[in-house]
Amino acid sequence: MAAAAAAAAAAHDSGGDSELEDQSNQEPAFDAFMCPLTKQVMHDPVTIETGQTFEREAILKWFRECRDSGRKPTCPLTQTELRTTDMSPSIALRNVIDEWRARNQDKELEKACATLSQQQPHSEDDDAMRALVYISQTCHRSGASKNLVRRQGIIPAIAGMLKSGSRRVRLKSLEVLGVVVEDNDENKVGGLPESAYPRKKKEESITVVDSAMQMQEELGKGDTIRTIIKFLSNDHVQERELAVSLLYELSKLDPICQRIGAVYGAILLLVGMGSSKSENLAAVEKAENTLKNLEKYETNVKQMAENGRLQPLLTKLIEGTPQVQVAMAEYLGELALANDIKAVVAEQVGALLVSIMKTGSLPAREATLKALREISSNESSAKILLQAGILPPLVTDLLSVGAGHLPMRLKEVSAAILANLVASGADFRSIPLDAESGETLLSEDVVHSLLHLISNTGPAIECKLLNVLVGLTGSPATVADVVSAIRSSGATISLIQFVEAAHREIRVESLKLLRNVSPYMGAELADALGGSAGHLGSLLRVVSDDRSGVTEEQAAAAGLLGDLPERDWNLTRQLQELGAFRALASKLVELRRGTIRGNRHVARFTEGAVKVLYRVTCALQEEAEAEVEVARELGLAPLFVELLQQQMSGGLDAVLLYSAMALENLSLQSRVLTAVPEPPQAARGGLLVMCACFGGGQQQPPPQAPGTCRVHGGFCSLRETFCLAEVGCKAVERLVACLEHADARVVEAALAALSTLVGDGVANATEGVLVVGEAEGLRPVVDVLVENRTEALQRRAVWAVERILRVEDIAQEVAADQTVASALVEAYRNGDARTRQTAERALRHLDRIPNFSTAFHHAKGNPPPAKDRP
Repeated sequence: MAAAAAAAAAAHDSGGDSELEDQSNQEPAFDAFMCPLTKQVMHDPVTIETGQTFEREAILKWFRECRDSGRKPTCPLTQTELRTTDMSPSIALRNVIDEWRARNQDKELEKACATLSQQQPHSEDDDAMRALVYISQTCHRSGASKNLVRRQGIIPAIAGMLKSGSRRVRLKSLEVLGVVVEDNDENKVGGLPESAYPRKKKEESITVVDSAMQMQEELGKGDTIRTIIKFLSNDHVQERELAVSLLYELSKLDPICQRIGAVYGAILLLVGMGSSKSENLAAVEKAENTLKNLEKYETNVKQMAENGRLQPLLTKLIEGTPQVQVAMAEYLGELALANDIKAVVAEQVGALLVSIMKTGSLPAREATLKALREISSNESSAKILLQAGILPPLVTDLLSVGAGHLPMRLKEVSAAILANLVASGADFRSIPLDAESGETLLSEDVVHSLLHLISNTGPAIECKLLNVLVGLTGSPATVADVVSAIRSSGATISLIQFVEAAHREIRVESLKLLRNVSPYMGAELADALGGSAGHLGSLLRVVSDDRSGVTEEQAAAAGLLGDLPERDWNLTRQLQELGAFRALASKLVELRRGTIRGNRHVARFTEGAVKVLYRVTCALQEEAEAEVEVARELGLAPLFVELLQQQMSGGLDAVLLYSAMALENLSLQSRVLTAVPEPPQAARGGLLVMCACFGGGQQQPPPQAPGTCRVHGGFCSLRETFCLAEVGCKAVERLVACLEHADARVVEAALAALSTLVGDGVANATEGVLVVGEAEGLRPVVDVLVENRTEALQRRAVWAVERILRVEDIAQEVAADQTVASALVEAYRNGDARTRQTAERALRHLDRIPNFSTAFHHAKGNPPPAKDRP
């Protein structure tokens, strides 16, 4: 009975609240282990004066009760009065009890381990839960108990439960692992002097370290770490929170810290959780602290930077040793940074990187240059680097030759950085390369050096330096300096030769450069391209290539051809002979039909192609039969009309402008190309009709023959005679739509094209006015006059309105609109001489000025004044 009671007491003492424990597994407790007062196994046995042994807390309580009742202290067993209440620790007995308790605990842990190891993924989870609860209780008892669990080899069994099909088992497993790996204050020995620890404590700390190392090895085996990390992406909130808490404890151990970083996606998940707005604040803090622990390894820092957590890398770059700085700069050069991040990086480490670039070793400079190449590819960050003084050393390294200077592979990187800096649009006139000489990037000698380097290096550097010149010539403020240097260096031919380079990137950049300078040296480029070297043919072969959609090279080539002087008739003839007009017209038609797949280069290609085709209309003359046939054969008039409709929604102002200008040129030829039938004999000569409001007699046009054009009086069409008034061609309607465009140049071009229908050159200008009116165009024309946007547009609008007001019915209707009269008065007062004359005639049509000139001319027998267009 005594043994059974002792066993029961021992069971209760060692955690009897756990259902896992079974008395049959317990080693019975000796009677000497039991406290006579508590009837339980003692933890801290002490001996009193009578030689009896009790639990310290129990005997102290007995002594207090004696004093409180007014009695002298006595021995609870013998009732003998005590002369002293001093107690002596029973160290030997305590050690024996501890050993007994440890043996029982070992047995229980072995049983728990066996239970977990035998657990199947889909078996009942009650046994596993009891085992996990017991292990948790054991760890909470003391640091020694936790170390016992660690040494027992039970961790793999707990880790295996992470894959259980039961969520509550998984949650409990995460919780227990967190308890097992968590440091206890009693186990922390760092930071205090060695003398502060007695020998036994030192031995215990060594045991703690050994158990921690064993735990690291056990957790590092298999895929335990990976399994824990997977919980971070779980939908269940509690699983995520327990997993990140466990990872935080594990990240305090260096080898496991490395293993966490080695798991694919681990750092990304931690970064996401650390920056989450929806996670529990404690979980966010644990994720953040875990990442801080992982920062001690450079490979982890690199992964953090790749996943948007860049500050650890920048901190190491700023505070690290030269070797660490090189490593961090290398990582920085490999990253693909967002534009806003580039600016942040430039702010924090830009000056440091520039300093390393100037004074560092060759490996350090190489790593730094690659980092600067990435950082500088944003306008804001590039300007920050310019403020940090990057330009002078960069240009010096790039242009310097000989021993001790940068190898070509790094000159290529320097050229790329310079191209990025130029693309920022900074004012390079104000950034001196040398304080004494005052030279800048735009100085003639510097540009000469760049041009020389372009012609004497490999393709990679050539491409980047061409890109530098493209950037400098793309700004109106700096293009003249580069053009001057190109001329003075005689580099025009060399640059043109690059259009036939083997590398596509070089061809593209050279075409962009030539296009930028063409407004300033168009005649020189036209002569060079049209020479005997065949460069013009090379450009056309590029443009005509239809193996794929529109390429960047094709867009650049078309743009260059379109920017060459359109009235260079020799160049126009060469383009015709080479089939340029046919090729470009065909490609535009295919683009409009959707036969060729559209992309981001189509807009620039379309603009260039339209400008090239506009050349054909500039060459039209009465005797220019070849150009007329080209325009007819290629259907240029219908094509330009279609482009008006397409680009009103596409937003290409240049295409609208040149299409409208081309239609004006084409329409002016209609009066020559239209076949006018002979009028009936009786009607030949017409009738003279007097009309005071038009300033005198006006010859009435002969009757219109059936099937002929009401404006031109003959047989015409949009395709053959370029007649804008052809029924159903929509040319007038689309030109009218352009009158409401925001760009005044487009409005002026559209108005000029419409004016060809109401000028003196047509057979019936009144019908031309009516055609415009039927397209709802009269009011927009008048509105252009009233708006008075530019002087040139006002002059054109005054002329058109005067022509419209020659139709008496329209004049009577417009006379009621005071704004029209006011606009004409304004033109009459402030316009040039011709505009004043035209405005005066228009005001007479509105009866705002008496028609004295008509009476005067009639009295003299003279004809009325001519009504020429401006």
